[in-house]
Amino acid sequence: MQHSAPVDPTKMGVGRAIAVLTSGGDAQGMNAAVRATVRVGIYTGAKVYFVHEGYQGLVDGGDNIRQATWESVSMMLQLGGTVIGSARCQDFRTKEGRAKAACNLVKLGITNLCVIGGDGSLTGANEFRNEWSELLQILQKTGKITAEEAKCSSHLNIVGMVGSIDNDFCGTDMTIGTDSALHRIMEVVDAITTTAQSHQRAFILEVMGRHCGYLALVTALSCGADWVFIPEMPPDEGWEDHLCRRLTYQRSIGNRLNVIIVAEGALDRHGKPITCDIIKNLVTKKLGFDTRATILGHVQRGGTPSAFDRILGSRMGVEAVMALLEATPDTPACVVSLSGNMAVRLPLMECVQVTKEVTKAMAEGRFEEAIKLRGKSFENNWNTYKLLAHVTAPDVKSNINIAILNVGAPCAGMNAAVRSAVRIGILQGHNMLAVHDGFEGLANGTIEPMAWGYVGGWTGKGGSILGTKRSLPANMIEEISLNIAKFNIHALVIIGGFEAFVGGLELVTAREKYEELCIPLVVIPATVSNNVPGSDFSVGADTALNTITTTCDRIKQSAAGTKRRVFIIETMGGYCGYLATMAGLAAGADAAYVFEDPFGIHDLEANVEHLLEKMKTTVKRGLILRNEKCNANYTTDFLFNLYSEEGKGVFDCRKNVLGHMQQGGTPTPFDRNFGTKMGAKAVLWLTDKLKECYRHGRIFANTPDSACVLGMRKRAMLFQPLSDLKEDTDFEHRIPKTEWWLKLRPILKILAKYKISLDTSETATMEHVIKKRGGV
Repeated sequence: MQHSAPVDPTKMGVGRAIAVLTSGGDAQGMNAAVRATVRVGIYTGAKVYFVHEGYQGLVDGGDNIRQATWESVSMMLQLGGTVIGSARCQDFRTKEGRAKAACNLVKLGITNLCVIGGDGSLTGANEFRNEWSELLQILQKTGKITAEEAKCSSHLNIVGMVGSIDNDFCGTDMTIGTDSALHRIMEVVDAITTTAQSHQRAFILEVMGRHCGYLALVTALSCGADWVFIPEMPPDEGWEDHLCRRLTYQRSIGNRLNVIIVAEGALDRHGKPITCDIIKNLVTKKLGFDTRATILGHVQRGGTPSAFDRILGSRMGVEAVMALLEATPDTPACVVSLSGNMAVRLPLMECVQVTKEVTKAMAEGRFEEAIKLRGKSFENNWNTYKLLAHVTAPDVKSNINIAILNVGAPCAGMNAAVRSAVRIGILQGHNMLAVHDGFEGLANGTIEPMAWGYVGGWTGKGGSILGTKRSLPANMIEEISLNIAKFNIHALVIIGGFEAFVGGLELVTAREKYEELCIPLVVIPATVSNNVPGSDFSVGADTALNTITTTCDRIKQSAAGTKRRVFIIETMGGYCGYLATMAGLAAGADAAYVFEDPFGIHDLEANVEHLLEKMKTTVKRGLILRNEKCNANYTTDFLFNLYSEEGKGVFDCRKNVLGHMQQGGTPTPFDRNFGTKMGAKAVLWLTDKLKECYRHGRIFANTPDSACVLGMRKRAMLFQPLSDLKEDTDFEHRIPKTEWWLKLRPILKILAKYKISLDTSETATMEHVIKKRGGV
């Protein structure tokens, strides 16, 4: 992070003009990025222009380039595709076309261009920037622009945001649209699964992604597919027999359903395409299975953007405007992107170069390298898939018993974590035990062994199949230690929320008295509230966030119809304001009240004033989110009464308490995938820990690092000792003392048109994608 002298962010853009365009294939979430770019641009004092129909609009000019207003991006967040249109453009590939485009920009005084598109669109933008001064000379010579105009627009700044469902752009964890495409795919997979199970069928699904296997790989992980074909790693010679063996084995152990996922760019080792039809004919002829093939096609590009894509688009839009306004003629064109949960800026051409290197590595048969070049997240997904796909359990048993329990309130994704933990455990030679109903089950001995098939089909099921309770172990320690001895349990996987964390700590404290509790344990954060210390995200929060966002969309639609109506919505989360804040960003709320950001009577007054002003514009509706425990006195009813009274004659109010629907539902692709990776990682870690703790023929673990939380921190999954996290925990309010998402709250307020100050002293510095390579 660079620290610079504080600049007044509302004056940063005065006298500057920014144009925003979407180009190439459309992707859900592009509208969120356009909306944020426009609103943050206006907030900084800049003029912002829409360029309709991508580069074609830039070349044609005229009505295609129009000034944007605050209201013109209203109600855009929940729409898929791109509202300002996108087109493939041949004219921009010619110098004459680019000169026309330059002329249109110069005439409007636009020297900042924000491009949302794939690698082709972004490469085009960079080329445009590099020949800018040459284009100005041509225009000046032909008398299209004056010397004065050329001087005022002497250089062009470019910032890119990657909008592509394929997630094929190197340097970015997730491109805008990828998560939404996965949502569409999983909806179809879930629907197909139910029909396939009725008939004992094999299903082959082809998903999009051009030359990138990301969508196929994550789909395979999220639905527990039997096989996946991706371009980055063609199957070995003789894959046909291998595939048939695996499908036959699956049927023999009682599976009624086989799922095979194929990426549209899948090839064999000789570079020949592997298509749905080839696989279908193979399976039908060789095994005689009833087989169906489905090509998903453009369904994947459509529909509403997921909560993740809306937040991603909004955060990128803010970062893009800042990057443009801070750019100098010497800064290289950059791409704004997300790494872990941090906004980063990356040199555009380095990203393009690495993206091209992947294609080259694939063409030259260097497949291992292609997977590495795709980035850490792709590599982790591939490794987890490989671990879970090979179902031959080892002949040698380890004689280790690992027990798994769910603690706290149920949430979507818990079952995915249990499934992968059980299967990885079995592959390691361990015996896996199911503990029903949390710590109570551990005390009462409701414990049974789990075989491979026990957890079949669990990935897509919501809630907690094992059963879960909120009770803590402290007053059942005696019974728990007896059962740990009785069932000879050597390690524990505790999947749950804040209770799982506290329960883990209580077990660690009791180690002094009870030797049986000196076993390694790991806590996997799983709760809708996202309030577990040691992790930026918890399993289940993404599903809850999508549920809230969808509900808010429907409510906004109703409010837009009736006009002059304000909705007050109460979300869950205990004292943790994560859901309210993130749903506020994803649904475009006017305010989100949370416990961590204290508010008083003056703030409430300002919010009411703000809505009274808003009703004078064309956007005659309001959306207020309130976290359930944000304030003991300013309850949802109080806020409802306050807004109703103050808005009399201008707007009326309605209130909604969302309640337990936030804990239910089918897990989103993110939660399935996250749960799967966490479960696998936890058991692999326990296997290593058990080897460390094995002394004189028994297991003895009493060091702090033998009881950890597995958490996602910034860009990595880390194991952190429970005892080390005590310092950073507010036990009274059941939240961590530091929460990364609080720094997103100013964005929420700016996008709702509040004149607040955005801290610009810490800006994301340019990071490099190309590692310094040894030798040449």
